[in-house]
Amino acid sequence: MARTKEFDPDAALQSALELFWRRGYEATSLADLVEHLGIGRASLYATFGSKHELYLRALDRYGQTQNPRLTRELSRPGPVLPAVRAVVRRFAAEATADPTREEGCLVVNTAVELAPHDRAAARRVEQSWDHLETLLHSALVRAEAQGELPAGRDPLALARTLLVLLQGLRVVGKASADPARVRDAAEQALTLLD
Repeated sequence: MARTKEFDPDAALQSALELFWRRGYEATSLADLVEHLGIGRASLYATFGSKHELYLRALDRYGQTQNPRLTRELSRPGPVLPAVRAVVRRFAAEATADPTREEGCLVVNTAVELAPHDRAAARRVEQSWDHLETLLHSALVRAEAQGELPAGRDPLALARTLLVLLQGLRVVGKASADPARVRDAAEQALTLLD
């Protein structure tokens, strides 16, 4: 008779995500995961594979929880630029005021820690950034069609600029003790939409 799992794999994945997010990939040992998840090493391997596979699954889970909010914010009917401005300002506020700001964004953390030497992690980072760029580009194309964007502005170039800004806000917000640095950069970037 096959043994049933004595833990909830979904809850364990969420718990692993939180530990990786707080500590990073390299600073999280297999022993840390076993202790934090409250499961045996054999169960961890049988359910998730290696530490690396578990990390990638956690990163996928993170993306699934973050993207729907942005999709809703940038896809609402009506004027588009107020929604784009609100997203940029929310990123800036979260980067400086969120109690978990020191954890930063798991995608940005992965980009810095793993993407330079880990192809699977780099692919996921690129997928996340492609998704955000596509959401911003679609919103800015709608803004252009509705006459909200000044003539001569390139929606794709603006989307890419905002993508880089948003990721940069997360990096600087995580490390800087000066929240004005992040807020000022966000407000200055928003002048590109005027």
